Amino acid sequence: MNRTFRGLMLAMLVGALPVVSAPALSADAARQQQPAKYSVSTTLVGTLLDDPAANEVLKKTIPTVYANEMFHTMGRESTLAVIQQYEPEALSDENLKKVQAELDKLPAKAPAAK
Repeated sequence: MNRTFRGLMLAMLVGALPVVSAPALSADAARQQQPAKYSVSTTLVGTLLDDPAANEVLKKTIPTVYANEMFHTMGRESTLAVIQQYEPEALSDENLKKVQAELDKLPAKAPAAK
């Protein structure tokens, strides 16, 4: 009986995996194919700086932060939301909303090929 139970559990587990995995893979594949919009909370500063249009948005909307050399070097691996703790006035919630509104005006970017 113990073998039967283990066999039944194994069959249920193996049978359930494709059902659980397939939607996750499909959602992930769909996300990768959708054009990406920039976000102050998820897009790295380096990505924004490397895109000429996004770079201009940063230069225009947060000039004091943009002028800081550390923003262009150490800040590349952070998001604007993370950097907010170091520049709370220049990157206030209100200012981040303004930056996001400007970034939202930019055309979506196709996902990078892997």
